[in-house]
Amino acid sequence: MFKGAYTALVTPFKNDKIDYDSLEKHIEYQIKEGIDGVIPMGTTGESPTISFEEHEEFIKRVVKIVNKRVKVIAGTGANSTSEAIWLTKGAEDAGVDASLSVNPYYNKPTQKGLIAHYEAIAKSTKLPIILYNIPGRSGVNFLPESINELLQRTDNVVAMKEASGDINQMMRLVEICGDRLTLISGDDNLLLPLLSIGGKGVISVLSNILPADVKKVITLYNENKIEEARTAFYRLLPLCRAMFLETNPIPVKAAMEMAGFCGGELRLPLVPLSDVNREILRKTLQNYGVKLK
Repeated sequence: MFKGAYTALVTPFKNDKIDYDSLEKHIEYQIKEGIDGVIPMGTTGESPTISFEEHEEFIKRVVKIVNKRVKVIAGTGANSTSEAIWLTKGAEDAGVDASLSVNPYYNKPTQKGLIAHYEAIAKSTKLPIILYNIPGRSGVNFLPESINELLQRTDNVVAMKEASGDINQMMRLVEICGDRLTLISGDDNLLLPLLSIGGKGVISVLSNILPADVKKVITLYNENKIEEARTAFYRLLPLCRAMFLETNPIPVKAAMEMAGFCGGELRLPLVPLSDVNREILRKTLQNYGVKLK
């Protein structure tokens, strides 16, 4: 159900307000380039600095702009289970296709706590739930055995965005959960390795700039054109790395400004890309062939 290339949308700002004109142009570009879906209000969308009112309005706007042409998966995670449920219900009312729910951050629940958290969210909604495991940001790692237990307790947890960086853990997830859970890469750098172990797609930062190129890797792989997929992936890899020269979404916003998609404005505590890394990013984009302003 959730296979292919999905873009973790940036949130464009102008004078500290959400720039909806740029957002609409960006979504139209994504759809034109063949993306399978978009994710508003994820980490790349600077969700930690978005107010509840902005969060709700942004998702509504994205659903309206997309108008069912591609899937909309709303970021609705929180470190408070009741808050995550509230955000998920709001997204459901807005008409999204699924919710993306990150591991609770900072309070570091146990495995039992993670299971209970996601079970409560799943049972509060009819939406398909996509789990998001990113220990580097959340401070907790949702383990395959625990995920397997969660699947036995729920029927609408359908996929996992995996960004642990641990390919062995990802293989274990496929091994014990099988077709009950779709594995999606949460890391552009690991897209091809993840496909090779049974993954079905990516939720991508880089596809904000190059949606067709990111999707091409998956399409070629699925067509059993493995060498061509490998060539396309390794050509993209320097840019994948460049997206993490500093904390995401600092580099991708700088890249989007360079390419003329939107302004590069961020909300504190994120600050603009350093001059040194900006030059590295510019050269990497130019080497790939991205047209810059």
